[in-house]
Order: sequence, then C-alpha cells, then structure tokens
Amino acid sequence: MNIVLGITGSIAAYKACTLIRLFVKAGHEVQVVITPAGKEFITPLTLSTLSRHAVVSEFFDRRDGSWHSHVDLGLWADAMVIAPATAATIGKMAHGVADNMLLTTYMSMKAPVFVAPAMDLDMYRHPATQANLRTLQEYGNIIIEPGEGELASALVGKGRMEEPENIFTQVMAALSAADSPVATVTDASASGKKLLITAGPTYERLDPVRFIGNYSTGKMGFAIAEAAARAGYEVELVAGPVSLPTPEVLGAAIHRTDVESAAEMHAAAMRLWPECSAAILCAAVADFTPAHCADEKIKREATGEWRLDLVPTQDIARCLGETKRDDQRLVGFALETTAELHNATDKMQRKHLDMIVMNSLRDAGAGFGHDTNKVTFLFPDGRQEEFPLKSKKEVANDIISRLCEIS
Repeated sequence: MNIVLGITGSIAAYKACTLIRLFVKAGHEVQVVITPAGKEFITPLTLSTLSRHAVVSEFFDRRDGSWHSHVDLGLWADAMVIAPATAATIGKMAHGVADNMLLTTYMSMKAPVFVAPAMDLDMYRHPATQANLRTLQEYGNIIIEPGEGELASALVGKGRMEEPENIFTQVMAALSAADSPVATVTDASASGKKLLITAGPTYERLDPVRFIGNYSTGKMGFAIAEAAARAGYEVELVAGPVSLPTPEVLGAAIHRTDVESAAEMHAAAMRLWPECSAAILCAAVADFTPAHCADEKIKREATGEWRLDLVPTQDIARCLGETKRDDQRLVGFALETTAELHNATDKMQRKHLDMIVMNSLRDAGAGFGHDTNKVTFLFPDGRQEEFPLKSKKEVANDIISRLCEIS
C-alpha cells in the first residue's frame, strides 16, 4: 500500500517518526511531504532515512526545470495521512488555499485522507477550527480526534495529537473496512438511530465511605460509544463511576448519564430503552448489593466481627431482554473465568440477547484495565466469530459493525 504522510509545523512532528516506522514495518511504502514550517521541527534527513524515500517539500528541487508533481502523488497514493495537522493547514485545506506542496498534494488526492489535528486546547476548540474540521468531514476526510493531555503550552486539555500507534490502527482499520462489505453498512443502517450503551463498574455502598465494586475502568464501553457515534448512532451512554471523559466525535451526539449503583444503572437503562433501537450492555454491574447501608462510617473498634448480608441486584440484561420489541436488538457481554463458551451461551439464551461478546480473564491482555481485548462473538443460531487480541478501539468497531449487520 502506498501512503503519503503529510507533516506540518507542529511540535508533534516528532511523532511522525514512529508512524513512519509502523507503516514501513507493516510492508507499506511511505512518501513524506512536509511543509516548510514542518522542517523547523524535524529534519528531512531523519524522515528520508526512516521512509527510505527522499522527502518532498518544495515544488522545485533544482534550477534545471525538474519539479515534484502533486498530481502524480495523488494518483500514486492509496491513502494520505496528515499528522500532525496544524490549525493553519486545516483552515487552508477547508478553504482550498494551495500555497505549498502538501496542500496541492491534498487537493490532488484521489485516495482517502486522514487528518490528525495537533494544537493548543483553545485553538482546537475555537469555533473557526471546529467549523473547518466539520467542512473537511463533509468533503469526506476522516478526522482522527486528538487526545487530552499536557500540551506544548504546559496547559492540559484536548488538542494533543493522537498517539502514532492509534493513528496507525485507525488508518489500517478504515482501509481494511473499505475493502469489506461491512464498511458501508454502518453509515446506512445506523444513521439517526438511538443506541443505549452501559459502561464501567457499579459501586454498592456499605457506609458513607466504603463500597463493594470491581476493577472495570469503562474503557471498552467508552470505545464502543465513540465507534457508535462515528457510525451515525445517537448514543445514550450510561456510565458507572469512571474517570474517563465523554468521547467527542464531530457532528455526533453522545448523551451521558452518570450513575453509581446497580439500582441507578437499572433505572436509567429502563428509562432510555423504549426509545432506543438497540442496546450494548458493557458495564460490569454488581450481582449483589448490601442489604443495608449504614448511615455513619462503620468503626472496626465498635463493630468487631462484621457479617455482611447481600441481596441480588436487578438483572438489567434480563429486564431489557424481557421487554425487547421485535425492532430492537440487544447485545451483552460475558466476562468468564471457566467454561467460557457454555456460560456465555447460557447467558445469551436466558436473557434473550441477539449477540454476546465473550472474553476470558485467562487470556493475557483481555479484561479489566487493559487497552486491548480478546473476544469471541456468539449468536443465537450457534455461529461463533473469534478474534485475536486487538485494541479496544478495534474491538469496538467490530462490535458496531456486527450490530449493524443484525439490525
């Protein structure tokens, strides 16, 4: 695969080195096109060494009439990735200002274009930048959302270019999907529909300062919410106590409801379910809750030996499954430790699920706390689809694709 990597004048330009190595290691040809400002942050010698191709920056290299053809690059490439993309370059792309080699190459590009913004938080959230990004999306460009973190200004916020590993993953997933019949099903079948997603743990209070909980971080559920929004769903995200920010997807709606206990999550899910076309129940909901919650902190010295009485919580999946209409779809999760297939299949049947995502704590890199997951999809007709270890963002895309297929 031939990839044009565009680099602009940002401190994040150093990350392009890792991105080039990832593409080259995967067997792809990389041609770097860099703006004059970009060369102030990273040298063409470094980039040409890693890409094994001379870096293109100016229209003319010599005074003998030879020149770089942006048209030829647009025809050669299978994809163009602009990472980092500054606010200035994004604005020029949106308004057709072709005043350097990178911009003329972009405007001649026949292949998909991926844009990874990098800038300070105020620049990123400025209405002009947001309008320009929406314009690029309308043109068909794929925006790779920046992350949150410490920026070059020493401020903390959104605007930090996505990490090279995640850019590589998103580009490869999108290009692979483009060759698959699943690629277009998401936009067509998801647009305008409302999807309920539960994510994270629940905390069951023992007293004002203690609770029963689990190790769920909410990463999988939040990745699904982001993938669903990108596919065109209006997302209703019911989140247990997690520290994750609500995913931001340009032009998409993610409505978040924060809850703490299983009872609160049950109430929110039941309230939202009738207006949704589907639900993905990713939350690690407590099966039991204390029969009584103390009004004051329980003291060890005054209490001595303490016996805890637990009662079952409401089964959210079963309640939604029992009220599911013919036009609704319900997807559950099964995190197992033994007899995985048997237990997951039994859960799917008992709770009237249309699909269940099974994973096992015995698989390295799967389960709570990881950025990766290893899952198997099970269906009521007996079909099974097993996947290798992937990033949770990739798993989320797989789940949304299958949901669109069965909807």
